[in-house]
Amino acid sequence: MTRGGLTLLVRGDVLVAEIDHPPVNALSAPVRAGLVEMLARLGADERLRGAVITGAGRCFIGGADLQEFGRPPEPPLLPDVLEMIEACPKPVAAAMRGAALGGGLELALACDVRVAEPGTRLGLPEVTLGLIPGAGGTQRLPRLCGLGAAMRLIGTGERVDAEAAHALGLVDEVAADALGAAMARLGPKRRVSARAVPPAAPDEILAAEAAALKAGKGRPAVRAALAAVRDAATLPFAQGLAAERAAFLALRASPEAAALRHMFFAERAAGRLPAGLRAAPRRVEGVAVIGAGTMGLGIAQAALEAGFEVVLFDMEGGKLAAAGEALRARLAERAAAGRIAPERLSPLRLTLAAGWEAIAPADLVIEAVFEDLAVKREVFGRIDLYAKPGAVLATNTSYLDIEAIAAATSRPQDVLGLHFFAPATVMKLLEVVNTPNAAPGLAATGMAFGQRLGKLAVLCGNGFGFIGNRVYNAYRTQCEFMLEDGAWPEEVDAALEAFGFAMGPFTVADLSGLDIAWRMRAAQAATRDARVRYVPVLDALCEQGRLGRKTGAGYYDYAGGQRGAGSDEVVRGAILAAAAARGSARRALAAEEIVRRALAAMVNEAALLLAEGVAARASDIDVVMVHGYGFPRFRGGPVQWARTRDRAALARDIDLIEAATGFGFRRGPLDLLLTEAVP
Repeated sequence: MTRGGLTLLVRGDVLVAEIDHPPVNALSAPVRAGLVEMLARLGADERLRGAVITGAGRCFIGGADLQEFGRPPEPPLLPDVLEMIEACPKPVAAAMRGAALGGGLELALACDVRVAEPGTRLGLPEVTLGLIPGAGGTQRLPRLCGLGAAMRLIGTGERVDAEAAHALGLVDEVAADALGAAMARLGPKRRVSARAVPPAAPDEILAAEAAALKAGKGRPAVRAALAAVRDAATLPFAQGLAAERAAFLALRASPEAAALRHMFFAERAAGRLPAGLRAAPRRVEGVAVIGAGTMGLGIAQAALEAGFEVVLFDMEGGKLAAAGEALRARLAERAAAGRIAPERLSPLRLTLAAGWEAIAPADLVIEAVFEDLAVKREVFGRIDLYAKPGAVLATNTSYLDIEAIAAATSRPQDVLGLHFFAPATVMKLLEVVNTPNAAPGLAATGMAFGQRLGKLAVLCGNGFGFIGNRVYNAYRTQCEFMLEDGAWPEEVDAALEAFGFAMGPFTVADLSGLDIAWRMRAAQAATRDARVRYVPVLDALCEQGRLGRKTGAGYYDYAGGQRGAGSDEVVRGAILAAAAARGSARRALAAEEIVRRALAAMVNEAALLLAEGVAARASDIDVVMVHGYGFPRFRGGPVQWARTRDRAALARDIDLIEAATGFGFRRGPLDLLLTEAVP
């Protein structure tokens, strides 16, 4: 019998309930109803001695159905179903494979027996969605593994494999045939709720709490999770369960949880190409990277770790040899730490080449040279001579016109952008930049390549700065305007860090180096309209050799390696001089105004990007800004933030930045941005 994604069948004297609800067997309302029906049949049939719950395909249960979180609760509720499993007089077992996460693990904890196949991943990652487990996870888990381990697992959202779960006591057995082993273990009832929480050393509890608070940056969900786990040791089970549920419901209604759910769906939507670009990707096994600098080295390492055969090309023999040694050392270190499989190094599929002919076999050639249009066009002219027909030719440019780069070749239809973020081995974001002339399947090839690297690939159209740098440039420019208008760098940084950014824009500028933006501005100087507002503070600092951390001073002084408490007299002098030259009457800016202006600049630019087709969907902009530019994830990105604002107040914020910008300001279509369907 099959109902709502759950199939019931009898094997001997055991009732097997197989959840078949692709893609992750989520615990949707029909599945929950099917479980209730399973329990009714189990209780009514005297021939059955117990039941086993398992999952079809490669997954046990990936968690709750998050689509339901924005709707009124639909019975039966998961906590009620799990209480029914525990109350059932006959034993119920969980046979797990693939993943048992969130509500899936909570269901397993309510069972009498838990068996997992090797490699199964188990966890309660609710805090990453701004929630806590809401169906008994905070009360049952400590009874199996103790307070310290439960605080670590629930407070950080950590996932463990079946073997580690067995060592912790979460799993009774690890077996290749989980279903068979679970059936064999069915015996007397073993209700987890009836167990006492094992005693734990105070130091262990304090260490686990501290680790969770640090990992979760003290967000409300983490604090609520830790409190709920502590309740398991001090409250009767039913009372702890009620407190957990109340905390879960309060968090579920919070803006933070809504923002994190938005990001969850936005990240998954980002991998889906628009209908007009869906085509079979080209086969890519061999990759050539042009340029053995920092970025080229990082891209080569990422490709090697993903199993590609890599040619690293650079005409400077010394740089090439040093890059090869660095790559081998990095990969050996990561293999020793268990972060990559040792077989990736035996043999290392890396060729170091100083001759262009070495790139000929590559299916994908990635240019990672100096960010200068003339230099990149020259490199692409050489790539065109040596790359095989049908090879994908990619540029790692951060903001240059890809069509202008492609025009240096005889095959512009094979050129696309692959904008990696530094460090390329760490940053998950990859902007895949398509052009109007691209051949069918080229965008799909770029997206597939990024996904094989383990990146979060986001499609962009060809436009200055693509999505990320264009939005960030608008944000940074508005922050520079605020210097002339009355704020000091440390005030801007403090306001935005309090909002949730890891670093403010001027701290970021110092870290990345002011000379990068200085060179870009110099390249644009000849075509810049004199009527456009321009803040020369960065130029003045660079002209004095203040290029950021690497020179010991930028917007801040770094004497002794530590950032000064605030901007010094040199910086303040440059700001005051710029304000005087413009005729600005500086005034103190409140932190709240700083945040509103900075974010309004992002939102307005996002609206323009969506209208121009540079972004395929509004949520892609949020994904890029969260993963590439430090926008706080718990705010959901600039578009999600804008959707939580009063529309009239947001329009007034745009008025503010329009007045601050003056000539050349373009107002984005907010209605388009704010009404586009959320994925």
